[in-house]
Amino acid sequence: MRRWIGSLAVCLAAVGMARAHFAFVVPEVDGKSAKLIFSDSTQPDTKVDIEKLGGTKLTFRDGSGKESALEMKKGDGFYQMALPGAGTVFGIADLGVRQKGDDKPFRLVYYPKAINGPNDAKAIGGVLKAEIVQTGSAGKVKFQVLAEGKPLAGAEVTVLLPGEMKQAVKTNKDGFTEEFAPSGRYAVFARFTEAKPGEHAGMKFTETRHYATLVVDVK
Repeated sequence: MRRWIGSLAVCLAAVGMARAHFAFVVPEVDGKSAKLIFSDSTQPDTKVDIEKLGGTKLTFRDGSGKESALEMKKGDGFYQMALPGAGTVFGIADLGVRQKGDDKPFRLVYYPKAINGPNDAKAIGGVLKAEIVQTGSAGKVKFQVLAEGKPLAGAEVTVLLPGEMKQAVKTNKDGFTEEFAPSGRYAVFARFTEAKPGEHAGMKFTETRHYATLVVDVK
């Protein structure tokens, strides 16, 4: 009986995880463009209202550190943007104040980020209050979660491994996850909660939930 209950709990947790949607920037295979999506995987979900991400500001940073704004064009379940070459795409998607049922209102902000081309382990910092940085190569890749530029210990991180199987892990005292072996495309997300009340667009909230996401190809 206990074994059955334990199995049920694992299944329910998996279902809950599968229903969660996050803002991801997903580069195309040819590296010439990318899509901004709101999904539980790296594939667009055409059932969601993608216009909730319409106010997202995305920036491209090349290997020399030069930055340029990216223009988004709406598609079916995504926004698409041309990429000038290898580099890092990052941005902020502020979804404003939200409230679920009788829960206290909270502000919801996503920080999507993607590496297009050769891996760049440098943190963006600055405007990104929450960020995920990839280090290492295939066989020993791991991810570090940063909150306001500092390592976030004990953060709950979900890693979509190549093939899109999900694995939930926690960061150590230095903000790092465990190592992962497969090569291929990873998508990662983590949350940093700022327990500070405030007001946004005339609506009060009790905390801000910052979600960092990262899409990167590991070779």
